Amino acid sequence: MAVHRPTPTFPEHLNALYRGFRFDRSLAQDPLGEVRPFATDRWHAEVAGVFASTLAIGNTTSIRRAFADATDRSGGDLTRVVERMVRPGADPAFDGFRHRWIRGEHLGYLAYRLRAIERSTGSLQAVFAEGLAGPHGFAGGVDALARALRGSGSGGGEPPPPPGYVPLFPSPLEKNRSACKRLTLFVRWMVRPEYPDLGVWSGIAPSVLRIPLDQHVYWIAYHLGLTHRRSRNWTTVEEVTRSLRAIDPTDPVKYDFVLCHTGISGDCPKHRDLTVCGACVVRPDCRLWRGRRGVP
Repeated sequence: MAVHRPTPTFPEHLNALYRGFRFDRSLAQDPLGEVRPFATDRWHAEVAGVFASTLAIGNTTSIRRAFADATDRSGGDLTRVVERMVRPGADPAFDGFRHRWIRGEHLGYLAYRLRAIERSTGSLQAVFAEGLAGPHGFAGGVDALARALRGSGSGGGEPPPPPGYVPLFPSPLEKNRSACKRLTLFVRWMVRPEYPDLGVWSGIAPSVLRIPLDQHVYWIAYHLGLTHRRSRNWTTVEEVTRSLRAIDPTDPVKYDFVLCHTGISGDCPKHRDLTVCGACVVRPDCRLWRGRRGVP
């Protein structure tokens, strides 16, 4: 099978999609829309952002509902629960919480780890920046975040995390080379200063970001020729990001929100449907439509 590559006019088409995108409509359906009201300063943004991105499993409606449940249980102030979590379970705020396989004990341990991080390094930005400066670059930054959020467990004198907690924070440097969609999404929210992202981290250029590769972004990226890989892992993340960086070297993942919500909204039906695809500006570049004769 021939390799599908973007057309020479693809950058023009993608930028037209970006310019015409209705951000406000999609932000109301995105977990980031729930986080923005809590981003009054960097620490509040980090706490709300890491809770929301950790819960980003499933569809956006269930994710937003889960984040709203967590914040309601905290009395509207997640950072206050973090401050009180001197040990896992010290605050009962999340008792009874449930979202997919995430339980209240997982959120309680996350709050405990965030308190420890704030006291040891001051912020999640400091953790990420130290990893970013190492030999693995962005992947090293995500790895540093994952390790900090997991904690050292009983081997480091800490209470051990509950079963199922550690897999919530995979690292791209580990054997399975996870795409790390949720932590990569969290970093995008923190770094990019352009709407709809929060831009509360200073000194980190958007050019270093990597694409948060969820199923919608992957499907569209594959069919537009941004990647030829058939699996979602860190190698695919790098390949898609490299393709987008060729279009915008300074802010390659600005297209992430647009591609993701083009899939979520049904604007990309993921099959040939001229009633939906007819107006799509990237249709000439899509694997499903290229070379189709007799199609306007």
